[in-house]
Amino acid sequence: MGETLLSIGEALALVLGRVQPLPAEDVPLAQAAGRVLAEDARATVDLPPFPASAMDGYAVRSADLPGPLTIVDRSAAGRPASRTLTGGEAIEISTGAVVPDGADTVVPIEHIRESDGTVEGDPTAAGQNVRPRGGDLMEGATVITAGTRLGAAHIGALAAAGIASVRCGRAPRVAVAVTGTELRAPGDPLARGEIYDANGSILETQLRSAGAVVERLPPTEDDAAATRATIERGLYADVLLTTGGVSVGVHDLVRAAEAELGVEEIFWRVSMRPGKPIAFGVRGATLVFGLPGNPVSTLVAFELFVRPALLALQGVAAPAPPFLPGVLGRPTRQVERDSLLRARLRVDGDAVVLDPLVGQESHMIAQTATADTLVLIPSGSGELPAGSAVRYLTL
Repeated sequence: MGETLLSIGEALALVLGRVQPLPAEDVPLAQAAGRVLAEDARATVDLPPFPASAMDGYAVRSADLPGPLTIVDRSAAGRPASRTLTGGEAIEISTGAVVPDGADTVVPIEHIRESDGTVEGDPTAAGQNVRPRGGDLMEGATVITAGTRLGAAHIGALAAAGIASVRCGRAPRVAVAVTGTELRAPGDPLARGEIYDANGSILETQLRSAGAVVERLPPTEDDAAATRATIERGLYADVLLTTGGVSVGVHDLVRAAEAELGVEEIFWRVSMRPGKPIAFGVRGATLVFGLPGNPVSTLVAFELFVRPALLALQGVAAPAPPFLPGVLGRPTRQVERDSLLRARLRVDGDAVVLDPLVGQESHMIAQTATADTLVLIPSGSGELPAGSAVRYLTL
């Protein structure tokens, strides 16, 4: 009989079911990029805070057009006109400047004919080229909702609304423990049988992109006492990530050490390729992920399970991996587990086409560097032809 393994969806549900969002803290707006709002942010002013011109031109009364109208003043951005406009008058105005009291429209400069201190303009309806006060947002209205991870447009909107600081979920503290006697730091000389550690660098990069504060623990040899000591040190964090030592070999010591230290194992092994031997557990509020040792397995398992957990810790409203629809660019064989294939994306007309790379073994990290997507191929025993509908995750 074959083994029964959790599906990717079942495993992710178990992970997210154990996440408790971290406490909120006040964050200055200048430091808030990438952080997650813990509560709605509300505007402190109307946006815009005054009726503003959408064009360079002249502010006039629409009923006075086509003129001629006498030029009586100028309104520039930050320097409004000094008087109210009355009948038969025009005030020169620049984009973003205050539309003066008495004016109800702005005639663009290209529709104006100027001569000896007067202007004539094409008929323009009331309200044309005028941004009304509060037309974008009213004071007290929600600018950005809780659960949003802040990007450039969010930060700009918050700044425009006069918000100097925001309440955000605390950044998760993550300890990373890489295990394996064979591993050496990049740049060190290699003896026979040794390899350079890629997993630590992969995880640190992924963690920072997910908003985490990272501590790299010292590399750990395949020794029971050393493994236990490293894991014990890492359990202080909000999240502990280990790589290697979670399979079934004689040197796979991580799960045993975690059990000795009181980690409750929630699951071990998921029906996926690569990344099947992933383990997940908890001790108190600490989430513990045991990732496989092969670099591609580590990268894939992080995107499917660790990144969603980190986003959920920070309060993201929808932390699950954002799979998108596409089509296969070439035939692809199914296997007994769901597969995450490294692929290149291209656009053909209206279709997003995914071309799986040649070389999908879980140790092939150099090949993976040329991929920009992970394509989910459901389990099966047949072949998916080119053009088959699939889902993909952007790397």
